[in-house]
Amino acid sequence: MTLLSLLFALLMEQVHPLTQDSWILRAQGQWAQLISKQLDTGHEKHTGLIWGLCVGLPAVLALAVYWLLWTFLGWVLAGVWCVLVLYATLGFRQFSHHFTDIKEAFEAGDDALAREKLAQWKQIDTSQLNKNELTSLVIEYSVLAAHQHVFGVLFWFSIGAAFGLGPTGAVVYRLSQLLSKMWQHGELSSPGAQGCVSEGLSRTATNAWSKVDWLSARATALSFAVVGNFEDAIECWRNHSALSPDDNDGVVLCATSGALNIRLGIVPSSPMAKEEAAIREAEQELTVFRAVQPQHLRSVVGLVWRTVVMWLVLLTLLSLSRLLG
Repeated sequence: MTLLSLLFALLMEQVHPLTQDSWILRAQGQWAQLISKQLDTGHEKHTGLIWGLCVGLPAVLALAVYWLLWTFLGWVLAGVWCVLVLYATLGFRQFSHHFTDIKEAFEAGDDALAREKLAQWKQIDTSQLNKNELTSLVIEYSVLAAHQHVFGVLFWFSIGAAFGLGPTGAVVYRLSQLLSKMWQHGELSSPGAQGCVSEGLSRTATNAWSKVDWLSARATALSFAVVGNFEDAIECWRNHSALSPDDNDGVVLCATSGALNIRLGIVPSSPMAKEEAAIREAEQELTVFRAVQPQHLRSVVGLVWRTVVMWLVLLTLLSLSRLLG
């Protein structure tokens, strides 16, 4: 059922993708606003409770519905529930059209349009970026989006389903990521959300997301290594972990760099970003990587889709072994 749920959810998401202002995302923002507004007093001891309510209650609800459907109405309706939850938590098309627009602009030789499209997508200043830096940023943002909106959800859904938890893992992963993004720097930046949260709550959300994403980031990095240049990906990952063991995004980006044999380096926008960029540059000096070019965007597409296929094949084999065993 895990495999079928994923296939149907991916198909639904391709046919009718959720937009950034969809009622689902608005409801998530309003839910977080309601809980934080009522309970966020600025004290550290309350932040864990607030985060737990924002993530835990929807996860428990998803699990309860799944078990009730399975127990009283059968596995078919329980599977339909998993498909619906996955549809709400996956987000392939939420970012892929931005990537496609930029890639097509590069292919048409319109660097200015590509720069404009990236600025619109990520709300950043791209006026001072050269073509290599622009392409590097597009690849980095796209790979991280693929991890957070596809592979991370897929990983935790599969883990949860293996233990009979239905779509609970996908709900926890998606809400953890959303809360970390919404509550960055003490702000609520989700559709439908207003006001601010305390710095303590912002830190709690960031730390919780780091813990939730720790294993899934490494699963994505390993997947990229398997379908790409394995030795370089593992070597770059190993060097990065030695210098910055808790940087989940860096693990994914270093594995991408090694898997495609290209040099990535995000344009710094903060002291932490500068430090992480310096770390990645030091790691990549250990291996001769190619400079990033717009044609490497096609390689990124291939890497992502090969990884999707690999996961589906793996889940197929696991499903067959369970049926035959």
